[in-house]
Amino acid sequence: MKRLSIFGATGSIGQNTIDLVRRARAEYQVVALTGGANVALLARDAIDLRAEIAVTAFPERLEDLRAALAGSGVKAAAGPAALAEAAAMPADWVMSAIIGAAGLEPGLIALQQGATLALANKESLVTAGPLVMRTVAQHQAQLLPVDSEHSAIFQGLVGERIEDVERITITASGGAFRDWPLDQMAAATPAQAATHPNWDMGQRITIDSASMFNKALEVIETKEFFGVRPDQIEVLVHPESLVHALVGFRDGAQMAHVGTADMRHAIGYALHYPARLPLPVPRLNLAQVGQLNFYAPDPARYPALRLAWDVMEIGGMAGCIFNAAKESALDAFIAGHIGFLDMAQVVEKTLNKLAADRSLIQAEMSLETVKQTDKIARRLAQDFAMPQMTTDKG
Repeated sequence: MKRLSIFGATGSIGQNTIDLVRRARAEYQVVALTGGANVALLARDAIDLRAEIAVTAFPERLEDLRAALAGSGVKAAAGPAALAEAAAMPADWVMSAIIGAAGLEPGLIALQQGATLALANKESLVTAGPLVMRTVAQHQAQLLPVDSEHSAIFQGLVGERIEDVERITITASGGAFRDWPLDQMAAATPAQAATHPNWDMGQRITIDSASMFNKALEVIETKEFFGVRPDQIEVLVHPESLVHALVGFRDGAQMAHVGTADMRHAIGYALHYPARLPLPVPRLNLAQVGQLNFYAPDPARYPALRLAWDVMEIGGMAGCIFNAAKESALDAFIAGHIGFLDMAQVVEKTLNKLAADRSLIQAEMSLETVKQTDKIARRLAQDFAMPQMTTDKG
């Protein structure tokens, strides 16, 4: 019986993981489930799956979680320390689906136990790629990608040598505003940005999809996970979201991963790896689809993509700065303090300012230095958003 934990259990990735686990529950012993403010859902799933512990990230929700778990035998806990303790509990397989930089530390702790980490938290590799990969090697752990694009790349490389790869193409839906004029994008609201044409995701990741910050993170993640050069990575807008990635080889061949827009493809592959078992996902009928479309992204519409290559060129702590600034800019946009297109400007200003500090950029990468850099970048990004906030208040 496989022991597993799910971090970020109440989000879309977590819920899809739980769906697969429920369908074969006799094969799994659930150790820990963690979530955010939705303690009712967290408690329901923890009781149903007979988890050993349920952890909410919010200490102020602990009593609500305890009440929801009363009499079930499931332990309740809350806060960062509890998340760390849950990550240290022995497990064979751990889903890392916490959104944002908060997912880094629990993932590292799980890897230190020698677990297989199914990585849906792209920020881990963006903020601390070398640290994550070093931890994998030191503890003989295993890292499996769960982002649909990176799972597609991973599957395309089965039986292949990375040195034979010429290029990697990751696809993007284009998000909610792929057909909007720029002037309309500038006035877009958070509610409009949080509506995705193809995928059912949470608010923050859906807005990141509309701005292409999500894809920028994935570009950096591709470099860190697969060890390819930045000039070997490209992005194409693919509105149908059926081709998730392509791997091109030096003989001119390209391997494409094609499938319906259902995250259970990638989750199931990581859950059952190296086996490929049946999954309850829709089968693709290409005759009904008729055609697939691809085109290069417009740099004016998606400045976040250009910043991804800037980050890879700078190196060091640049990824940490980029992600922290992105999260702060997203907070400001959701709060109504800055416009949709202002997010990229805030991130670029923060990155350029801190990239000039070589001691910061070139600091030895550890969990502590990553946390410190993250705080510095968030504060600066908030400062850059302040003029907009002051103007809004009139």
